[in-house]
Amino acid sequence: MVRVLLLHGPNLNMLGAREPEKYGYKDSEAIVSELRSAFPQVELSYFQSNDESALCTAIQQAGKEQAGILINAGAYSHSSIAMADAIRAIQIPVIAVHISNIYQREEFRQRDVVGEACRGAIVGLGTDGYRLAMECLLD
Repeated sequence: MVRVLLLHGPNLNMLGAREPEKYGYKDSEAIVSELRSAFPQVELSYFQSNDESALCTAIQQAGKEQAGILINAGAYSHSSIAMADAIRAIQIPVIAVHISNIYQREEFRQRDVVGEACRGAIVGLGTDGYRLAMECLLD
């Protein structure tokens, strides 16, 4: 069984309620459930935090215990050098996911510091992006 961590950054605990016109109506629990159903060969762990240091620690730990990471770093995507450095310090593949199309949003959201450290990114395809990211991770 392949072990993968789904890591959610700040405010993603509010998925389904926060700006559904941008992020949809699915909450994180539904996303995790759909991934587990679609990929029964994957042992999927889930962690969400609004705390940057907790996210860095989760990335470092996953580097020792997991085969890969799917990450939606939320607002930290655009600013967290610390998370980007943590990703660069581990040897497992990391795929970034953005539910909305960051390139159609405010200018400050169009730079993805965390995503630049990842193997690749799925951007703007809604929550379907998680399924596509998992497919990429498993290839």
